[in-house]
Amino acid sequence: MRLPLTNPPKHICILRLSALGDVCNLVPAVRAIQQHWPETKITWITGKAEHSLLLGLSGVEFVVYDKKTGLKGMRAIWSQLKHSRFDVLLHMQQALRGSLLSLGLKADLRLGYDKGRAKDWQWLFTDQQLAPRAQDHVLESFMDFPRALGVPLPEPLNPAELCWEIPIPEAAKQEAARHCDFSGLGLAGASSYWVLSPCSTQRARNFRSWTIEGYAELIDQFYEKYQQPCILTGGPTEQELAYAAGIMARVKSPVLDLVGKTSVKGLLAVIQNAQFVVAPDSGPVHIANAVGVPVIGIFATTNPRRAGPYLWRDYVVDCYPKALQQFMNKTSDEVKWGQRVRFEEAMAVVSTADVLQQIERLQADQKIRIEVMQ
Repeated sequence: MRLPLTNPPKHICILRLSALGDVCNLVPAVRAIQQHWPETKITWITGKAEHSLLLGLSGVEFVVYDKKTGLKGMRAIWSQLKHSRFDVLLHMQQALRGSLLSLGLKADLRLGYDKGRAKDWQWLFTDQQLAPRAQDHVLESFMDFPRALGVPLPEPLNPAELCWEIPIPEAAKQEAARHCDFSGLGLAGASSYWVLSPCSTQRARNFRSWTIEGYAELIDQFYEKYQQPCILTGGPTEQELAYAAGIMARVKSPVLDLVGKTSVKGLLAVIQNAQFVVAPDSGPVHIANAVGVPVIGIFATTNPRRAGPYLWRDYVVDCYPKALQQFMNKTSDEVKWGQRVRFEEAMAVVSTADVLQQIERLQADQKIRIEVMQ
C-alpha cells in the first residue's frame, strides 16, 4: 500500500498515548479524517488520563493503555486487538514505549514521523514516513498524518476550519457548578472568573512551571484592578498541591482552590466557563484552546512557536528567547527546533508585568471583537 491512498481506508488505528495537551492537539487531525472519510472506522490507543479527557469523542473507539502496567498492559492490548487488522497504523507516539506497543498490532501500512522529527528510532518501527517539515507546531505535525493519507488540507492550515468538539457530559457540568461556588469567599452570586493552572507535569530536567511568588502577585494585582476572582486548578500530585498551598498562603485576594478536587471532565467544564485561562506549557493551555476559551501561556523553557496554544499563540508570554540568551548564550536561530532550556531558574525570567500586559492586551482585543460583532 502506497500513499496517498486512492480509496478510503476501512479501519485506521491511531497510536498516541500521551499527554493531555498532545491529544488535544491531535483531535483536529481525527476530525479531518472523519470529515473526508466518514465511513472509515477509527480506533485510538491512548493513555488512561488522556482517555478520561477524550471519553465520548464521536466516531472513535478507544483502547486504553496504562503505562504503569508496562509489558503486561501491552500484551493485554495485543490480545484485545488480535482479531483486528488495520489498513493504516498512524504511529504518532514519539517514544520507545509506543514503538514497542506497535509491534503487536497488525497493519498493512505503518506511517510514522520522518527522521528529522522522530525520536527513539521510531522510523525503524514504520514502513513509511511523513515528508520532512522544519519548525512545525505540534498540531501541524499531527495534521501531516491525514495529509499524507490523502486528506486535502490547506497549507498553511486555516485555524477557522479546525474542529475539536470534545464532549462535556452533563455530570461534568454539574460537577463544575458545584465547585465554582464563591459564597464561602464572601462573593455570593459571583459567576465570572478566570482560571490559573500553575503547574506543568514534573519531569527530569524539564522546568516549565512559573514561580509561586509570581502567581500570587499576579492574582492580587489582577483582582485589585478588575475585582474578578481566580480559580486554581490542577491535579492531585505532590507538586501541584504544594504549589496551590504556597499560592494560597501568599494571596490577599479571594481565590477558589480546586487543585486535586475535580475530575478531568470536570476540569474541562470549569475551563469552558472561564473568562480566560493562564498556565505554563501544560495540558490546560491546550484544553482551553480546544474549547475556544482565551488562554495566556507562560513560556520560557520551551518554544511557544512549537508548543504554544495554537489559536492563541499571539497572546503567549514569550520569554523563550530571553531564557535562551541568559542561560545558554544562544539565540533561537542557533539552537535546534524544540530545544528546551533545562535550567531550574529559567522560568524566573518571566515577570508579573509580562503576564499582566498580555492579559490586558487579550481583554482589549476581545472587547473590540465583541463590539464589531454587535
